[in-house]
Amino acid sequence: MFQSYAATTRPEDGPPRLRALRHALQGHGVDGFIIPRADAHQGEYVAACDERLAWLTGFTGSAGFCIVLRDRAGLFVDGRYRVQARLQCAPDLTPVNWPETKPAAWLRDALPAGGVVGFDPWLHTPDEIDALEQGLKGSGIALQRMDNQIDALWSDRPAPPTAPARAYPEDLAGDSTASKRRNLGAALAANGQRATILTQPDSICWLLNIRGADLPRLPVVQGFAIVHDDGRVDLFAPPAKLDGLDLGHGVQIRPREAFEPALRTLHGPVRLDRATVPLRVLDILRDSGIDTSFMQDPCLLPKACKTHAELAGARAAHLRDGAAMVEFLCWLDGQAAELVANPGHVLREIDIAQHLERCRHATGALQDLSFDTIAGSGPNGAIVHYRVTEDTNRRLIPGDLMLVDSGGQYLDGTTDITRTIAIGPVGQLEAECFTRVLQGMIAISRARFPRGVTGGHLDALARYPLWLAGMDYDHGTGHGVGAFLSVHEGPQRLSRISQVPLRDGMILSNEPGYYREGAFGIRIENLVSVRADPAPQGGDARDWLGFETLTLAPIDTRLVVQDQLTAGERDWLNRYHARVRTLLHPLVSRRARDWLDRACTPV
Repeated sequence: MFQSYAATTRPEDGPPRLRALRHALQGHGVDGFIIPRADAHQGEYVAACDERLAWLTGFTGSAGFCIVLRDRAGLFVDGRYRVQARLQCAPDLTPVNWPETKPAAWLRDALPAGGVVGFDPWLHTPDEIDALEQGLKGSGIALQRMDNQIDALWSDRPAPPTAPARAYPEDLAGDSTASKRRNLGAALAANGQRATILTQPDSICWLLNIRGADLPRLPVVQGFAIVHDDGRVDLFAPPAKLDGLDLGHGVQIRPREAFEPALRTLHGPVRLDRATVPLRVLDILRDSGIDTSFMQDPCLLPKACKTHAELAGARAAHLRDGAAMVEFLCWLDGQAAELVANPGHVLREIDIAQHLERCRHATGALQDLSFDTIAGSGPNGAIVHYRVTEDTNRRLIPGDLMLVDSGGQYLDGTTDITRTIAIGPVGQLEAECFTRVLQGMIAISRARFPRGVTGGHLDALARYPLWLAGMDYDHGTGHGVGAFLSVHEGPQRLSRISQVPLRDGMILSNEPGYYREGAFGIRIENLVSVRADPAPQGGDARDWLGFETLTLAPIDTRLVVQDQLTAGERDWLNRYHARVRTLLHPLVSRRARDWLDRACTPV
């Protein structure tokens, strides 16, 4: 099994570690220290050796940061993680609603003029520190670069990952690394830039057509890269990881220790992405008198706009994954029926996550999960990114809603699907909320929009049915998804803060939800890809785009209040289920076929 269910942190570990950190800070003459959930590569996922925030606080969410002062410690988390933070952390840590409360405002309230707060410049971007310095302007509070203070205290810190890299097949990538490097070099030259620095592992792996296993659930090699305007690449990673790989002419592998000296020898302008490059890289270049140019990571948009081969791979992966989901949902329905009929039957969240993993593994093509399965029953479903452990492993009871958010990593694609399932008859409130979430998901699925529209323009379509009832959810409606890479990929998003125009070939999640703390959670998620979508007859002759739904699995129609659906919504749902049935029927067991026929009955 890929997923472990052991609790990796304990709330009681936090207070003594906070005391040790405060003692160390006092010795350095600073009043506080910032601990982000980030590593030097500034991606969303970190290796075990870089889980500093979890080690200190007990909080294991994938986003957030802590500011530790002499008399208080604030854990800054967004709406996805507030319930989780309260459960995982000792009272010594105060959860702070972020981004509603900015760290600068919190520091102004907590520190007098003359206060000094330290930070590790490898773990923060220029954008982060600039925003914090602007917020502190006039306060008399100063920021100070310093060595990481957690590393000196973490006596049993895990070793860095050493997994070997492997080549990614060109027929699945749809483009050669030589072509990608040539195009990237030409883009640099066109902008008058001599080189660019890549720090995010998925950008490097996409560019070089390689994959690895350095991060949990993310098939990447960790390293840094300098790409020159002639397409040459210097890759800074442990050479043993890449032993035997032919990366092609113009790619030089160098040890990580050579990265900082290499930066000092560059000729500018050097392109940097202020949102992802570590501040330390910018410091080195400036100290060396090298001109910099700030633009987005040049791999992001080409990586986001999938090739024909990558889209074909995504369809194949979702077909395979959909068949596994049908086997799983058929099994879960049988378990739910047994639970209702037999009060002594025991079904727990870990049972559900493990069986789903077995169904995916039975495809013979699963490389890994794309993230730890979220299997939240009843009140645990309201914890948006809930991760079941042996300590939280809840027993299901009739009337529960079961939220299962999961995905697989296959060589030809990355999947991510959420289904909310009724465990026996549920209440009217749950059904009405489920139907509103479904209406929002259908609204995105049916959307037609002119080129130039961003995810920020579309986000409200998914929320409108909930807004009518005075409801909402505290996460974006969708994130980008990679091709056997990160299940969370930028820059494309369906989110009110997104300003990136959607383009052909982008893959995004479509996942509205609703969460009632202490009671239940609902989310329905399909992946979609952006494609050309001709206007209906009589429409304007514009350049229109729409979505192709990639995910194939039934939606629990027992939870749908049918009178609440419009004719168009009902038609979409029935056509979707007819397609699911047609494509998956030949791929599943006889028992699952019978279940699929019932699950796809038109509403």
